[in-house]
Amino acid sequence: MKAKYKIILSVLMLIAATALTTFYVYTHDIEVLNPKGLIGLKERELIVTASLLMLIVVIPVFAFTIYFSWKYRASNEKARHEPDWEHNSIAEMCWWGVPFLILMILAVITWRSTHDLNPFKPLESNKKPIVIQAVALDWKWLFIYPEHGIATVNHIEFPEKTPLNFEITADAPMNSFWIPQLGGQIYAMPAMRSKIHLIANEKGLFKGRSSNYSGKGFAGMKFTAKATSDEEFEEWVSSVRRSPKNLGLSEYENLVKPSSYDQPSYYKLGHDQLFDWILEKYAPPKAASQ
Repeated sequence: MKAKYKIILSVLMLIAATALTTFYVYTHDIEVLNPKGLIGLKERELIVTASLLMLIVVIPVFAFTIYFSWKYRASNEKARHEPDWEHNSIAEMCWWGVPFLILMILAVITWRSTHDLNPFKPLESNKKPIVIQAVALDWKWLFIYPEHGIATVNHIEFPEKTPLNFEITADAPMNSFWIPQLGGQIYAMPAMRSKIHLIANEKGLFKGRSSNYSGKGFAGMKFTAKATSDEEFEEWVSSVRRSPKNLGLSEYENLVKPSSYDQPSYYKLGHDQLFDWILEKYAPPKAASQ
């Protein structure tokens, strides 16, 4: 195949790949690109901004690759051949200066967003936050509502436009708590109390999962997060309080046994300090008093 036809084919393949990627993005629900919460929106903005800035380098590189391949093809005898060429001030300024400026801009954006999107930073709101304590088990999620006296497995509910203060730990190998449409992930580890503050801007049903591989049941370690109205949330809490299941220490010892693809289940909270008790299981022993 002649060189020019190879170049034309390469260009067509690049255009086709770009078109297919664009079509896929617009026709599929990519959760991180379809956020439903304040933190998720800010994170999508950060992803898009960083990607566009990097395309300032990527697009010219591909464009010049195609241009030089065409201009200096073997059959083009008119192309200038300069084997002793070694310096061009404008070219040097472009391929060193432009990336440097992009890195500086990204550094400023990263510095600001790191502080603005700090998962431990509470969200400002006129509504009282709801505390939800998440415990990563093998291979399911336990959620404790200490202020409401209830607990659930693989399902949480909360009112829309209400700050959610998640406290996160694990009674199993390290995992990662993630609701993609509401915000980024944060790790769950035994003896560690992690935090993340999220909020849902609208009603909806969102997918939650672990984003850290943790063994054979990892694929089934998923949960649902449902944003409702204030009234619907209160009704849901009342219904869970009427559950015949009571989550005390003995029931917890059964719950903590490995299992996967568990269906949602609901409990009255039988131990007020269950989350702290789970944390203390892995705390180093206290030194004996002298």
